[in-house]
Amino acid sequence: QVQVVESGGGLVQAGGSLRLSCVVSGSKIILTRMGWYRHDPGKQRELVANFDVRGSKNYADSVKGRFTISRENLKNTMYLQMNNLKPEDTSVYYCNAVYGSAVAWGQGTQVTVSS
Repeated sequence: QVQVVESGGGLVQAGGSLRLSCVVSGSKIILTRMGWYRHDPGKQRELVANFDVRGSKNYADSVKGRFTISRENLKNTMYLQMNNLKPEDTSVYYCNAVYGSAVAWGQGTQVTVSS
């Protein structure tokens, strides 16, 4: 059983920072891709940042220069450092982990940026 758990969300003022964490647990899994998405009811889910199969980092244009994705492979842990947050970054952020042909999602963590 693979579990994905996000943490680190919260309420912050515009211009502030937050660091999200994602821990993937499960025996004998090899993660090929990991990423952060955000999704609000009534809106399309948006890719925020991810590691592709080659380990390259990709970012949505809206977060380039402000967000940084990183990971610790031995711990199956991924981070999203979010700086200079804007009210439009307010959303529920989800961690996504791909292993083989399977995909696992976390429950999400709320990020709220006040103006």
